[in-house]
Amino acid sequence: MPLTLIRATLGAALLTSVVGACNGAVNNANDPTSSDSATAAADPQTSTADPASESDDAWPFVATAFGEFNQPWAMSFLPDGRLLITQKTGEVKLFDPQSKYSGDVTGVPEVDHGGQGGLGDVVLHPQFSENNIVYLSYAEAGEGDLRGGAVARGKLVLDDQGGGALTDMQVIWRQVPKVTGRGHYAHRLVFSPDGEHLFISSGDRQKFDPAQDMQSNLGKIVRLYDDGGIPGDNPFANKSANLGGIAAQIWTLGHRNPLGLAFDAQGQLWNHEMGPKGGDEVNLIVRAENYGYPIVSDGDHYDGTPIPDHDTRPEFYPPATTWTPVISPAGLVIYSGTMFPDWKGRMLIGGLSSQALVVVTLEGKRAYESARYDMSARIREIEQGPDGAVWLLEDGNGGRLLKLAAR
Repeated sequence: MPLTLIRATLGAALLTSVVGACNGAVNNANDPTSSDSATAAADPQTSTADPASESDDAWPFVATAFGEFNQPWAMSFLPDGRLLITQKTGEVKLFDPQSKYSGDVTGVPEVDHGGQGGLGDVVLHPQFSENNIVYLSYAEAGEGDLRGGAVARGKLVLDDQGGGALTDMQVIWRQVPKVTGRGHYAHRLVFSPDGEHLFISSGDRQKFDPAQDMQSNLGKIVRLYDDGGIPGDNPFANKSANLGGIAAQIWTLGHRNPLGLAFDAQGQLWNHEMGPKGGDEVNLIVRAENYGYPIVSDGDHYDGTPIPDHDTRPEFYPPATTWTPVISPAGLVIYSGTMFPDWKGRMLIGGLSSQALVVVTLEGKRAYESARYDMSARIREIEQGPDGAVWLLEDGNGGRLLKLAAR
């Protein structure tokens, strides 16, 4: 049965009063003390579309719930149409959309679960059909009270009971250094369109300055070979010896908490990342560029201390668009299917505090929000299915798996 989606339509006067009453809570929606963001919904930014004026009947999709999971975080489709779904608590589920059966996948590395940390992303090797290799990102405990993100890969062996096991798991990358706290791991994964390189988003771990430190891979996007090896043509590879070796991994720097990575049809890499108190971003990721955090941001520190805006420091690469109030972006695809022709080439972003599916139009190096659909729940993950349908995972305990199909 289609899932009933409720959308409130607010008049301009009511909307203004709600913004005024809730502005403080909304602006703190990315507060680091929360699990990625606060639960209060953010107001839509000004855009060329006003999706709040549309009724559900005008939406291009019908949403159907397929199952519930315990703190789901990411998903990837297998060639046979089943889904691998990670749960932040440390489990991988094998879900069959046809039967709605959810089996267990064993062999998952031990994760440090707490705050924003736990089991994270899951992606398939570009040659998965031949080698069965799967990649997982997760929070890993260190000595004492230290933690850091890690990426491991292993072979997926499926059984005939609807489950499977990960074997020969090997860690191919770690955040350096491990630090205190349980926030801003990021650890999103994406392969380049040619399958040659693995890109990893590495959050600043709420430590600010490491995002500009070339002897740390925190606050960076890194580029590796599929086995964790470092390409010799990375932009800082020839400087690595003087910077402790870590710089050779780095593709770009000056990032805060990048929770989405995706390539467009032209082979360009894009990300989104959570800003501090305001200033969520979409960025075109360009080799060797510095995106400025924590020196610049279109948001401010949580204590109210201002951060200079991006346009005050032109030496840093500017965002394609920003949001204040925030949307708390999580999960990202650039749609390439045929089921929703109006979305083709556009970003689809899951919103946590905004509790929305956010559509972003890309134009050259710029971007703008073109639609927003109120899903009445925090959206943690988004993927495109084999038939062009869009699949969402809600955040938290009992988070639902939703399929969005054309009307």
